[in-house]
Amino acid sequence: MTEPAPARGPFAPVDGASLAAFRISFGVILLGEAVRFLLADWVGEYWTGPAFHFTFLGFGWVKPLPGAGTTLEVCGLGLAAALLALGLWTRWSALAFFLGFTHLFLIDKARYLNHFYLVVLLAFLLVLLPSNRAFSLDARRRSLAPLVPAWSLSLLRFQVGLVYFYAGVAKLNEDWLRGWPLRMWLEERSDRHLLGGLLATEGAALLVSYGGLLLDLLAWPLLAWRRTRFHAFLVVAAFHLTNKTLFGIGIFPWLMIAATTVFFPPDWPRRLLRLPPVSSEAALPAPSAPRRRWILGLAGLYAAVQVLVPLRHFLYPGSVHWTEEGHLFSWHMKLRSKRSEAFFLVSDPDSGDSWVVDPRAELREWQVETMDGRPDMILQYAHHLAESKRAQGHRRVEVRAEVRSSLNGRPPQALVDPTVDLAAQRRGLAPYRWVLPLVEGLGTGGSPLRRPR
Repeated sequence: MTEPAPARGPFAPVDGASLAAFRISFGVILLGEAVRFLLADWVGEYWTGPAFHFTFLGFGWVKPLPGAGTTLEVCGLGLAAALLALGLWTRWSALAFFLGFTHLFLIDKARYLNHFYLVVLLAFLLVLLPSNRAFSLDARRRSLAPLVPAWSLSLLRFQVGLVYFYAGVAKLNEDWLRGWPLRMWLEERSDRHLLGGLLATEGAALLVSYGGLLLDLLAWPLLAWRRTRFHAFLVVAAFHLTNKTLFGIGIFPWLMIAATTVFFPPDWPRRLLRLPPVSSEAALPAPSAPRRRWILGLAGLYAAVQVLVPLRHFLYPGSVHWTEEGHLFSWHMKLRSKRSEAFFLVSDPDSGDSWVVDPRAELREWQVETMDGRPDMILQYAHHLAESKRAQGHRRVEVRAEVRSSLNGRPPQALVDPTVDLAAQRRGLAPYRWVLPLVEGLGTGGSPLRRPR
């Protein structure tokens, strides 16, 4: 009987060291994040403390755990992240982390951050990928061969590359190409840095705007090409560290730097540590033909979803930065400055009673700042106000919103139609006809709206 031909293409065995290095970095970074959640009392501020949470469409059933449950959940996330870094019970640790972090992510839409969404996706991939075959306690106790199928690295590279690419596509808009909103942000930070005088110039805003655009669009191909990979990585790392210095943005710079290392050859950690290469005698069992089809089919389905979801905002009329329709899950990162203020008029047509509601009386400040400029969240809060009045015995309740918003320094203008009863409008995926179009262009004068203190 002849020996079966070795696997080629997506199932060819490659060194698992690179995948393991990413797993370790991910675990260490998220362990630090879990500790930060606890030390900064984010559990109380963002999850258990607010009286009302803005939920994602279809996920209204997601609630914080009762009592000290959320605190214990965050402790569990830290433990799962530590086990991931150690490579102990790796897939189960990744699954526990994925479920716990996704639960926290879904509790409040006002806490949406692109890097939290990225953490959810990467944790999901770690559930599927054999990241424990090298540099792990699992590999030591189970004598695992330090090899992984090539598709596992390719899928991770695809996910990381797509983040860069869509961040670049999102910058192809009129405001960004004219230096907004970076012109505002750099000017606000001009007194904090050694080069502050240069940051406040128009040239700096255009340089950073176009530099960020080109870096995001070209990062994926330059990282994929062997001849430019190392220099592209240095530029990308410098870009993320600069963003960290100027804008903070949490763990995102560290997470992306760690994730970008997957573009290097699979054995780069062994070369860096001067460890012996993987023995050519080691081998991976070749999966059966049906299993190969299932793996490639599911990987293709995942890739298709990641490609299509960020494009959905093109199906909506108007600017996504104004209407916010299709903005989330699309890698629109640090692209617009939106300052808004919203008040609600609640009325009972039967009794003639009416109430002016300032959402700051009930919501946390971070919730208000996010909701004020996002029509879907304004609609959800209007529904909440209507339900509260119905619970007090008012049979018919109407809710209207007075919202003024300034996008990228434009003069404030109405964001939603103040004559529309939002209590009668349904949440959904269809365009909201009661969102007014953006009519003021850049450079028309006036001052951006600022919330009174």
